[in-house]
Amino acid sequence: MSYRHGAFAAAALSLAMLAPAGFASAADLPVKAKAKPVPELPFFFVIDDRVSFSYIFTAAQPGMFTVNPNGTVNSKTAKQVYSFTHFDAWAYGTNFFTISLFKSDHNDPASSCAAPGFTITGNPANCAGASEIYGLFRSTFGWNEIFNTKAFSVGPLHNVSFEVGMDANAENRFFGAAKRDVVGGLQFAFDLPYKGYFNVAPLVYWEFANHNAFSQCNLFPGPNIPGLTCNADGNTKFNATWAVETNYYMDLGFFPETMQFFSISGRAAWYGPKGDSNSLPFLSGPGRFSTASKTEFNSEPIRLTFDASKAAWGAKYSHFVDLWVAYRYWQNKFGLDHNATPGVCTLAANGASTHTCTESSLYAGITLKF
Repeated sequence: MSYRHGAFAAAALSLAMLAPAGFASAADLPVKAKAKPVPELPFFFVIDDRVSFSYIFTAAQPGMFTVNPNGTVNSKTAKQVYSFTHFDAWAYGTNFFTISLFKSDHNDPASSCAAPGFTITGNPANCAGASEIYGLFRSTFGWNEIFNTKAFSVGPLHNVSFEVGMDANAENRFFGAAKRDVVGGLQFAFDLPYKGYFNVAPLVYWEFANHNAFSQCNLFPGPNIPGLTCNADGNTKFNATWAVETNYYMDLGFFPETMQFFSISGRAAWYGPKGDSNSLPFLSGPGRFSTASKTEFNSEPIRLTFDASKAAWGAKYSHFVDLWVAYRYWQNKFGLDHNATPGVCTLAANGASTHTCTESSLYAGITLKF
């Protein structure tokens, strides 16, 4: 039997074996499975939302202090803080947004008190603690992603990004701050061990609007010349300046596995001089009577976080509940010179510090992810 015939016989035998069930139709024959469509990636491939309650034990608010009977200055105020934080990552970068409500004790009073225990007219009063809302966002656009390259990942350098952002606040103090600023520049992102990172961002910073009720024309007697000795509506604006913002995070992964519930993080930022603190350089004096702004340093150099949910329920629930404690240090708060700015950072009579333009405090809280 030739090969051809043998092959035909084999085929016939195969069909014969199917005969009891009838000849197979095309629908009965096996077909190649269709490839499943690749699911589209979500627009945001990371979304992280959290709420926090925290407590600043010894905060300071510029110009808010009391003088004790022995002549010493009490500049400390406790603040409760309620915060919402959002972070997301998408194809070309990241977005970060946070908004917080700060509630002070009586040593940092709400209007109509202009100072603890006194109204603007000098009458005694027991005003409630002030409330302030502060929000900011920062967005980055990665060069590796924009230019479809890995050229900006070299050694510990993870990426270089464009960065933009804005800050804004509102408060019920007599001062009536209404800060609005924008930032723009670059961010250099570096990798740290144990899933860590360190970011540093050189920026241009412009506080283009704020408000100072104490500078309002006709609030006080005397020559009221708008733009020279007072501000027509109390609104202020400042010069653009430089800024550097940094932040870091790292798991303490060198601990034994049974203790890997801890991480450290922190931030530090410098903002350059932005002009006269009252937007009225004509009124600025020499030395300790100066109201010129100085470089501001705002930091939380270290925060120790305990991942309580991971410790209680396992790695699946990591960072759903965090307990943390931190240290805050803020010098020349809001750009106010802590060695000058009479009546705010120093006592006008003798130049002694009020200790209200430098803040040094412990800070503790709980954060919930949802």
